[in-house]
Amino acid sequence: MKILVLRFSSIGDIVLTTPVVAALKSQLENIEIHYLTKKSFQSILVNNPNIDQLITFEKSPKERISELKKEHYDCIIDLHKNTRTLGLKLSLRRKSYSFPKLNFKKWLLVNFRWQSMPNLHIVDRYFIAVAKLGVVNELKNCEYYLSTEDQVDVQSQLGIEKKHFIAIAIGAQFATKQTTSTKWVEILSEIKEPIVIVGGAMDQEKANELIRLLPNCTIQSTCGKYSLNQSASIVEQARLLITNDTGMMHIASCFNTKIVSIWGSTVPELGMYPYYPMNKNLFSIHEVKDLSCRPCSKIGFQKCPKGHFNCMMKQDAKAIKQDLLP
Repeated sequence: MKILVLRFSSIGDIVLTTPVVAALKSQLENIEIHYLTKKSFQSILVNNPNIDQLITFEKSPKERISELKKEHYDCIIDLHKNTRTLGLKLSLRRKSYSFPKLNFKKWLLVNFRWQSMPNLHIVDRYFIAVAKLGVVNELKNCEYYLSTEDQVDVQSQLGIEKKHFIAIAIGAQFATKQTTSTKWVEILSEIKEPIVIVGGAMDQEKANELIRLLPNCTIQSTCGKYSLNQSASIVEQARLLITNDTGMMHIASCFNTKIVSIWGSTVPELGMYPYYPMNKNLFSIHEVKDLSCRPCSKIGFQKCPKGHFNCMMKQDAKAIKQDLLP
């Protein structure tokens, strides 16, 4: 049986498909799994042993249509479900299964604060796509596989001991999901443990500002210095990760790293909180509840629509600090 799995982006969303991929591989006999995603995200899946063939595209899945047609898939598992995957499925003309994306319920929540979303994690909704194949959720964590080259020796390279430091993911795709520098100072000012900031090149300026604002902390930035997979290796070795609602939060859940998450314009009710099906004590969620303007978006904005940014400015720094204790 040959199956094509579709999920084009982004980091967290792709990581959250891995329990489905693992269950397909373990529960179906003689199965070959192909996975189609954007080339920019291939490092997330390239080492995954459950994927027999990773297929990527630059800008559009149409780039691979002729190649995909030759595979004669038995079925397609659509874990993205948008107009691009619809066009691809129509072109391939193979049996396909998808999941309830609940866009209307999300729209009601974002635009009218009308909460009708089911109390169901996105991973559990992904599993609805494979139910007709007889595949069930094995209640295992998401998976993230690192190669030998991805491994970072934190002691020799960063001068810190494994499990004796705190990692911080300060970035996010949208500004309204990012904790402010002022709030970070409130949270971290009394931390005695070494702190390592992880992120991409776009986070360097903010990381440097944080180091300047916290002269009494032992803090260093790896933003832009390490690849995504190398940053994942650092997070795997951290005692805990403090993070915004972003991809690194989901990567950390693959390693059983404790997660302290800070939520701004988005809300956990959308189903994208850390996936720890067997140990919910490994993560905590901090949010400013009962704001009439929240959530303002299901993914975030580059600027607070109201101008006050209360969803981050009013975060309870003391409560967050409490969750950082060993």
